[in-house]
Amino acid sequence: MGASEKMPYPKWVWSPAGGWYCHPKQWERNTKIGFVAIAVFTLFTWTYSASKERRLSPPDRPIPSQMWCKYANVDDPGCVFGKKA
Repeated sequence: MGASEKMPYPKWVWSPAGGWYCHPKQWERNTKIGFVAIAVFTLFTWTYSASKERRLSPPDRPIPSQMWCKYANVDDPGCVFGKKA
């Protein structure tokens, strides 16, 4: 009473997500490699951005990015964060 037969399903299905029961090989290693690649890309982008950041007019309040901005004292002489030149 009550129970019916299992629903038939294809044994092999291709999909971008990996099919019915996805267990990719070495997924932990691949995930770590992906996160390291994202971190390295972010570091280079952050460094490049900080070296190129300029302000056309002095801000009316302290801005956190002035702590690492290369030209903080040049663009805003009254800067409390900037690196000492």
